[in-house]
Amino acid sequence: MTKYFVVKTTANQEKIVASLMAAGVKKRRINLYSILSPKEIKGYIIVEAESNEDIVNAIRGVPHIKGLVKGDVSFTEIEHFLKPKKAAEQIREGFKVEIISGPFKGELAVVKRVDESKNEITVELLEAVVPIPVTVKADNVRILEKTGEEEV
Repeated sequence: MTKYFVVKTTANQEKIVASLMAAGVKKRRINLYSILSPKEIKGYIIVEAESNEDIVNAIRGVPHIKGLVKGDVSFTEIEHFLKPKKAAEQIREGFKVEIISGPFKGELAVVKRVDESKNEITVELLEAVVPIPVTVKADNVRILEKTGEEEV
């Protein structure tokens, strides 16, 4: 039966550690089933394996690993990391965003309205002479600042 283990890493190095672990696992044929690096938890990755020894063998020699957290984690504790979220669910009114695609690419804006059902947001461009509301897909923006009425 597989179990889920948590590996402590250097903050902001989770993706690199996961890639290096995956390469080592393939090379050494270790029984590791999955490596999860959710962006919500900094400094940790979640690994699925049959035993603690498999994890120890997989992390041996990999840089940026601080250690293995004792014990295992239940699937219900990590399940919410595996469900995809609509981008609009994570954006709130008042957030400062950068538009990353489309005709307004590179423009900074403030979120004025969020339509989660359509996965769209209405923003006002910060550098426009006259504030004009522009509706864009929530996937086409990157959150810069979480300010405003409601914090996430």
